Amino acid sequence: MARLTKLDDIVSLCKRRGFIFQSSEIYGGLASCYDYGPLGVELKNNVKRAWWKHVVQMRDDVVGLDCSILMHPLVWKASGHADKFADLVSECRKCNTRTRVDHLKDSENNARKAQEHTEHVDIETQEAQAHDLSNKVCPSCGAVGQFTQPMPFKLMFETQMGANVDDAMTMYLRPETAQGIFANFRNVLDTTRVKIPFGIAQIGKSFRNEVTTKAFIFRTREFEQAELEFFCEPGTDDQWYQHWKEQRCNWYLDLGLKKENLRFRDHDPDELAHYAKACVDVEYRFPFGSGDWQELEGIANRTDYDLRQHQRGMRTLNKWY
Repeated sequence: MARLTKLDDIVSLCKRRGFIFQSSEIYGGLASCYDYGPLGVELKNNVKRAWWKHVVQMRDDVVGLDCSILMHPLVWKASGHADKFADLVSECRKCNTRTRVDHLKDSENNARKAQEHTEHVDIETQEAQAHDLSNKVCPSCGAVGQFTQPMPFKLMFETQMGANVDDAMTMYLRPETAQGIFANFRNVLDTTRVKIPFGIAQIGKSFRNEVTTKAFIFRTREFEQAELEFFCEPGTDDQWYQHWKEQRCNWYLDLGLKKENLRFRDHDPDELAHYAKACVDVEYRFPFGSGDWQELEGIANRTDYDLRQHQRGMRTLNKWY
């Protein structure tokens, strides 16, 4: 394994060379918000173009989409985000630091660290897992067992639409790009020649009011996602799941990443998001910090959960099948 690098050295290099700057730096900066400089934006665009070429342009069964960040709030009600997209948070009584419960380690240090890098789990699952915190260590001050009763912390950013405050509609900045794809399922079928099996891809900004941001641009509240939703015949989902695992791993190898620095990590049943039948993270062994494995992307078998949810939310979806 290559020599480990301090993350601070990477941050400093990115600023000196014009890759990434702290957002609003002239006013003291804004935590967990970053601007891509002249070299950074070119690097990011190169990655996006490489992804788009591999996932969309080189295939005849995938089309593209570019959805609005703001969507009707009923979309998030139907998808489950309005009710379930939250993290359980506990506050340290000693230093008043709030931490996600699933990020806490116990005093014997045998908590599953890998959970830090998984997709957010629905709130009911988290509550079922949030047992006794008396042996958990505060990551800020080191106090043991000094946590308050866990409380849900909603992850979606709210805003208001409309000039009249009394009549304004509560809206959300999208926490993922996937729901725009599902909401446009019929539009894509009606306007293209695609037939199942086929995929819809898009690249765009998403927003999550993360309890804990970390590791420079690794976990931020505003981020860009490259997402593909692939629709297949019932009974063929496991086959396509394996297909896309292989495709995505090969893409990273084609970019020049070393095979020994890549791995798959399957989610345990209690880690799965509420919509998933199976999920795997493509992880990379980063050369900073302690050389930990961290998530590059997630590949999930979402079944037909999302389309069924929107079918319930909109009766006309019946004829989409």
